[in-house]
Amino acid sequence: MSSEFKVSDQTSVALPIKNIVAIVSAIVVAVWTYFGIVERLNRIETNEKLMAQDLLKKAEQTPKNQEMYMLIEYQAKALDKHSKQLEENVHTKVLISQLEKKVDKLEKELDSIRGK
Repeated sequence: MSSEFKVSDQTSVALPIKNIVAIVSAIVVAVWTYFGIVERLNRIETNEKLMAQDLLKKAEQTPKNQEMYMLIEYQAKALDKHSKQLEENVHTKVLISQLEKKVDKLEKELDSIRGK
């Protein structure tokens, strides 16, 4: 007995309609899911590329920007230095005024002692 299976364009297949609908719907769901995943990945990649470009754009510093930052740093240091000197001078002025008052008081006492 030979079991030959011949397939041609005239071969018919008998399947229940519910099986055909199930197969077609499974294929539709699989294709829809695939394209949904591909679309999601494309959006994520696009967002990542846009963020990377924004970060690179913000990180770029032209020589003019670098020079400005250096000048700002220099001015800030100079300002701190002058603020410290000013504080010291204010303290020194207070001490000088107190000492002048003491000297005036001592001169008055000395004059009063000499006058007697």
